[in-house]
Amino acid sequence: MKLIAVGKLKAGPERELLDRYCSRLRPKLEIVEVAQGRGAPAELKRREADALLAACPDNAFLVAMDEGGKLVDSRVFSSQLQGWQESGRPVCFMIGGAEGFDAAIIQRADAVFSLGKLTWPHMLVRVMLAEQLFRAQAIQMGHPYHKAGRP
Repeated sequence: MKLIAVGKLKAGPERELLDRYCSRLRPKLEIVEVAQGRGAPAELKRREADALLAACPDNAFLVAMDEGGKLVDSRVFSSQLQGWQESGRPVCFMIGGAEGFDAAIIQRADAVFSLGKLTWPHMLVRVMLAEQLFRAQAIQMGHPYHKAGRP
């Protein structure tokens, strides 16, 4: 699996959490960071899209993480992740920059998911996605990490 994201995550609490979850993932989550674009929002998004797509294999199953994407619970996400992995195509998750994605990313994406209706800092989304990937794997293995019961 690969996470392709705009911007560089610096040392700090977000990096520590991301590293913690990434160390638990099998297969390993490869992280590729592309430079933030410069200029007017439309040009910035176009440049970031070019860089994001250049880092993604042509045959990849591309999952764009976007606020307008599909909302699912962890069990559904786990099931879908398992299907994507069984497809034989490399799975690539993408996280855009502060301006969001250019239309080219959404058009290329095989799936578009959201982590909720709230707006999240794109650096924190990396941590949240890594945690959900770990949770998805735990669900698949029947591991007690995921507590499904609610009062």
